[in-house]
Amino acid sequence: MTLPLIAVLNGANLNMLGLREPAIYGRATLDDVEQVCVQAAERLDIAIDFRQTNGEGELVSWVQECRGRARGILLNPGGYTHTSVVLLDALLAVGLPVIEVHLSNIHRREDFRRHSYVSQAAAGVICGLGVRGYALGLNALADIIMDEDER
Repeated sequence: MTLPLIAVLNGANLNMLGLREPAIYGRATLDDVEQVCVQAAERLDIAIDFRQTNGEGELVSWVQECRGRARGILLNPGGYTHTSVVLLDALLAVGLPVIEVHLSNIHRREDFRRHSYVSQAAAGVICGLGVRGYALGLNALADIIMDEDER
């Protein structure tokens, strides 16, 4: 049996985790985030494809590649959260369940960070829980997939 695939996609500057503003984003690195996701995937009997890019176009292409390949998308778009209509359009076009995740609580930050284009395509948003948010997001997507399979 093939395990359901969830794409775990990370946007701009997430490769700088552990170095960039640790008081806001914590000391965990992107490798640490990936390990949390791998462990959660094993518990949930799902497969993940974990990626990070600083390029908006590459992130959009990865979202588009998910159509017909993945069952859901866990997405931390970084700064593209607040600016990228093309990312929103790609998410809407693929028609997959999306969970948006942020390490920090974007609602307790600068005004511009409180708006998310991505949220308009997301089944749910997890923010402010640090790296744990990724595991929670994978759990939510696994539940969504199970509910879809039972229909």
